[in-house]
Amino acid sequence: MIRQPIYYVAFFTTTFTSMDEVRTKAPEALAAHIAKSKELAAEGSLMMAGAFLDNPGEPISTMGVLTTMEAAEAYAKGDPFVQNGLVSQWHIRPWANILD
Repeated sequence: MIRQPIYYVAFFTTTFTSMDEVRTKAPEALAAHIAKSKELAAEGSLMMAGAFLDNPGEPISTMGVLTTMEAAEAYAKGDPFVQNGLVSQWHIRPWANILD
């Protein structure tokens, strides 16, 4: 039996309705979020991250794919958007990558 690599996907729902609103109302949080994400990617615990494209009438949602549950929890709890109350909800789900 082939065992698939397991990753942990952290999903976030923000309080914003567009990326323009994020850039206008939370530029410091956005800059800190991007800097921390790049740092974790360089360390190897964050495989990919980003925002889903704007969907009019819905909040901006984002996600990050991390290598361990511990890294995913730390990423979520330490995120500037989460810490500043700019995320209405977040959760983590394990994910099996069939391509690795």
